[in-house]
Amino acid sequence: MKRIGAIILALLVLTGCGKGGTAVQEKKAVTSDTLYVEKIENLRDDFILGADVSSLLAEEQSGVKYYGFDGQEQDMLKTLAENGVNCVRVRVWVDPFDREGRGYGGGNCTAETAGKIGARAARYGMKLLVDFHYSDFWADPAKQQVPKAWAGLSIGDKAEKLREYTVSSLKTIRDAGADIGMVQIGNETNNGLCGETAVPKMCALYQAGAEAVRAFDPNILIAVHFTNPEAGNYSKLAYMLAGNQVDYDVFSTSYYPYWHGTLDNLKEQLSTVAEKYGKKVMVAETQWAYTAADGDDSPNSIGEELKYEKPYPFTVQGQSREIRDVVAAVSSLGAGVGVFYWEAGWIPVPGASWADRSPLWEEHGSGWASSYAAEYDPDDAGKYYGGSACDNQALFGFDGKPLESLKTFALLRTGNDAPKLADALDSAVVTVRVGEGFALPEAVPAIFTDGSRAETSVVWDEADVKAVSTAAVAQFVIHGVGDGQPALCYVNVVEANYLENYSFEDKDLSMWTITPIAPGAQADFQVKATDAHSGEVSLHFWDGAAVEWKCEQTVTDLPAGTWRVSVQGQGGDTGDDADIHLYVISDGQTYTAPMTFHGWVNWQEAVLEHIPCTSGTLTVGVYVRCQGGGWGTFDDFLLNPEK
Repeated sequence: MKRIGAIILALLVLTGCGKGGTAVQEKKAVTSDTLYVEKIENLRDDFILGADVSSLLAEEQSGVKYYGFDGQEQDMLKTLAENGVNCVRVRVWVDPFDREGRGYGGGNCTAETAGKIGARAARYGMKLLVDFHYSDFWADPAKQQVPKAWAGLSIGDKAEKLREYTVSSLKTIRDAGADIGMVQIGNETNNGLCGETAVPKMCALYQAGAEAVRAFDPNILIAVHFTNPEAGNYSKLAYMLAGNQVDYDVFSTSYYPYWHGTLDNLKEQLSTVAEKYGKKVMVAETQWAYTAADGDDSPNSIGEELKYEKPYPFTVQGQSREIRDVVAAVSSLGAGVGVFYWEAGWIPVPGASWADRSPLWEEHGSGWASSYAAEYDPDDAGKYYGGSACDNQALFGFDGKPLESLKTFALLRTGNDAPKLADALDSAVVTVRVGEGFALPEAVPAIFTDGSRAETSVVWDEADVKAVSTAAVAQFVIHGVGDGQPALCYVNVVEANYLENYSFEDKDLSMWTITPIAPGAQADFQVKATDAHSGEVSLHFWDGAAVEWKCEQTVTDLPAGTWRVSVQGQGGDTGDDADIHLYVISDGQTYTAPMTFHGWVNWQEAVLEHIPCTSGTLTVGVYVRCQGGGWGTFDDFLLNPEK
């Protein structure tokens, strides 16, 4: 590795987003005195180092200005290209407008939008990935709505409409001057596509899109897109596509470390698809926060909460390390072709408050959703419309100036050995039962720019410490300082609990017994902080076929008296006939409390009170019977004596 200011040795970068010839773009040398980047060995010249820029036009129309590293205003796409990005990605919706022509937001992205952005990107030698959602607004695992104009069509007519729409859209985009290298047939289509959820119908639509792309230009790569690699079912999804003879080149995934497990698991999931089915693999979306701050008074999807996996600090260097590690993971697979960073420039629009910015979001679609989206998506966008939920994860600061982490793409092949410095302090967590005393750690790990760690002494704020009370269930945040860096300690006050390992955080789970009633592995203990009520582990279930199972723990030597039992649960798609309940068995009697699930992280608490127990033995558990595709998690079982 070179020392500070490593210079890119190769001045000719080949763009690899597509089957055909490569575009050649002359690059200026990129240097950094502060950014530590570990070299990726054998990173291919044609590896896609991409960025999603779907909101660009809406941002510019709202008055956002972008700058280069010289401090001068310039095209954001030029800044990306100068710093190693060789392909851009733009989402495409069919008709993201209401009857009055008012945009739904999220960039109001259409084929025309993709054409304009793609043409500008082509000037700087970058190809375009066209991300067809086949919806009028956001498509993801929870939402795959049919476009308004396609509602009520038979599957045959819908497939033909999709085929025609794909060809006409690609013609619009290419005629505008874009260099199309790849087309994505659907967005995060785990549970549906274009309003269809049955596998044969979904596959008929995938194939219609693929046929359209092949007919338009056989040199364009075709990608399918899924998410949740931590669920471990990519082999099943690839088997589904193969069994229905879907034609595609690239199996792509979203990978957000907050939610999607480890990089080792990601590699395992993608390598299995590549080896079994002979497909290229790719990360179509990834992102990391460089700050916990919010720049536009519209809540961010990621903040300083405990519920997220946090393998990197929320710093510019942490963002750089995330980019580098994801690229390294994908490039280590022989079939790995690229990584796209999601929404590189979705930063706050001008304004000093929500009231200032809201008219811009509404008029230009520069927020994630406008109020006009309520007609199409009333249950989500219709309630929670507003600005950017990821301004703290962009590659440009709130002021439009590029972050040093943007240089990561250009430095991956050479590395950049900047001085090793403390970048952040890891947060500490202290859990204490109601009424008990507690002690704060004297030191916490310091995270250095190269990812290494070392214990660092911390001085905690005395006023914060005095404010902590263990008289009732609560959470407190204590601030501190160590080696000049801010530190946080979360003090969680929890109820007294007679159940062992009630939140599943200890590795020994032998006290819990999972009993499958339907065939197959019906439930497991999942390490995923965003699906846990507290900590990182929860009791998880999902299966494509019908689900029926129970999980329980038996406690002995309890004092005679009455007891209160509770559990937290969340999930969805369980069906109208589902039977999900908390149960307690005591003195030969069974007591139950029903539960209904209403969506992700919409936690429901089931409670049983005044349960008598004279024998000293009591069994606590949950029972689940639901339709295939139903999913959910349970966490934080409590068994408390009633006073």
